[in-house]
Amino acid sequence: MIPVTKPFLPPREEYDRYLDGIWQRNWLTNNGPLVNELELSLKERLGVPHLLFVGNGTIALQLAIKALDLKGEIITTPFSYVATTSSIVWEGCTPVFVDILPDTMCINADLIEAAITPKTSAILATHVYGIPCEVQKIEEIAKKHHLKVIYDAAHAFGVKVDGKSIFEYGDISTCSFHATKIFHTIEGGGVFTQDPQLLKRISFLRNFGHHGPDNFNGVGINGKNSEFHAAMGLSVLPYMKEIQSRKKEQASFYGEQLRDLSVSFPNTKEVEDYNHAYFPILFQEEKGLITSMKALENNGISSRRYFYPGLNSLDYTTGYCPVSDDIASRVLCLPLYHDLTREEQRMVCRILLRVQNH
Repeated sequence: MIPVTKPFLPPREEYDRYLDGIWQRNWLTNNGPLVNELELSLKERLGVPHLLFVGNGTIALQLAIKALDLKGEIITTPFSYVATTSSIVWEGCTPVFVDILPDTMCINADLIEAAITPKTSAILATHVYGIPCEVQKIEEIAKKHHLKVIYDAAHAFGVKVDGKSIFEYGDISTCSFHATKIFHTIEGGGVFTQDPQLLKRISFLRNFGHHGPDNFNGVGINGKNSEFHAAMGLSVLPYMKEIQSRKKEQASFYGEQLRDLSVSFPNTKEVEDYNHAYFPILFQEEKGLITSMKALENNGISSRRYFYPGLNSLDYTTGYCPVSDDIASRVLCLPLYHDLTREEQRMVCRILLRVQNH
């Protein structure tokens, strides 16, 4: 069986060394030393001034919306994982969908202004597959209309825009450190902001509002993460260069092997430090995707329609987004993970080409 993804696990003895320290200290959660060490290590590696390690990427989005005190409508993308939209709805706001660009699959910034109403409070956009949104255009629109900007950067670990970490854009950026992500802490997420006062606000929000043992600063939730999860992150972090290099090699191999397949690929050529977190292909029509997906499955190979369906088609949303609807019907992510072998990749490619040629 070839899965569509598989978590990278560091050498067991390296993780165990962190576990030994946890057992000695008997400090398992509540902002322990490994959580602090991970936050400092990530800031250094990513070159960002502020971040907080939280329970998961969804909590990160919810904290961002709450910290900015957003109300009313939030302009967002229909092409993302469901958490992008569900977080908006969960926090009592209304998602307003703007269609996407066909080459990057990110929100089309040129369509945003037409969707702004007196109820609009923010823009929440996703860097799809780690491809950056049109951040400069979005910033100009946000300033013009006095809107906040949140980026769902769940896929974008390590990516840069104009020499800066992608996490430095927007009022708040969030990231997922889920086990399937290129950098992971088993479960986890990050909240990034340039504003130290906003960071302080989020730090209260993620810990019930605690301001000392007996005082509270507003309403908060449990958005913390544990020493065990931080230990995994600290164990994985030294391997990031190797992980990214391996992903890049695998993506290049797919591209070479599938050059004669009647599919297209997202435009990643101009992306700075692109992380190759996923390998999506776009079929010419949905029928070809379904036939190929079944052929892979019949040979013990998993693939994923990611993202499908479009978020504008959920039972609690609405919105006309023809580009997103079309792409969601035709996009398929192929297996891509650290120990995927060349022969396994060749098998995937042979099946896809065989289906096309029959």
